[in-house]
Amino acid sequence: MTQSIRLETNAPLAEIILNKPEKRNALSLDMWAAIPDLIAQATKNPDVKTILIHGGDAGAFAAGADISEFEVTYATAQSAKASGDTIAAALNAVEACPKPTIAAIEGACVGGGVSLAMACDLRVASEGSKFGVTPGKLGLVYPAGDTRRLLSAIGPGATKDILFTGRIFMADEAKTMRLIDRLTPKGEALTEARAFAEQISAISQWSTRATKKMIAGLQSGWTDTTPEANALFIEGFANEDFKDGYKAFLEKRPAKFTL
Repeated sequence: MTQSIRLETNAPLAEIILNKPEKRNALSLDMWAAIPDLIAQATKNPDVKTILIHGGDAGAFAAGADISEFEVTYATAQSAKASGDTIAAALNAVEACPKPTIAAIEGACVGGGVSLAMACDLRVASEGSKFGVTPGKLGLVYPAGDTRRLLSAIGPGATKDILFTGRIFMADEAKTMRLIDRLTPKGEALTEARAFAEQISAISQWSTRATKKMIAGLQSGWTDTTPEANALFIEGFANEDFKDGYKAFLEKRPAKFTL
């Protein structure tokens, strides 16, 4: 396992920490390759309810890809595909994680950093953070999965704006375009993200994970009458959290949720 990324658990939170301060957490292929297993570890831990991804003490979330690898990883069409597959597997693992994921962003969040943040459910960034998606400056096109996530979050106009120009923009503009969900004072993104995660962890995790599944289904084409959507709704009334949840509401006490 690479030392450039690690998992720390302090239940109910797990934190995936990017750890390459000498390169402002520029994402190397070994870091991408490690992410699916770290997500799997946090998912399997029954004490973990919410997962944070952040840049530790590097002063940046992730300042793009590790360009020093480009001559090798993109030397041939085959090596480029293998690299792309590794990165896509990491992003898909984050996106498909059944537990809520939050990116806590300080400093630079560029290129692959934006891709990683957008794969999370929610994004918290501090004032002074900088964003950009720059494949156009390298003669490349943003991958389909990454582009889809941008489109879903900020719409076609803003997606074209930032991809057509490759420009760097600040956190306040990122908040306006809905690239991020919460904006904090400088240096407080991780503190806010942890508090946010504690809030999420305090409610029924059956509800949280079912809601995440419902939203993903609707984004992929479910409608009001899709059988899977209706089954998920009905399933809620049979789960243990609901059985105690409504009694707790009537008895004016905290619910005893199962997860």
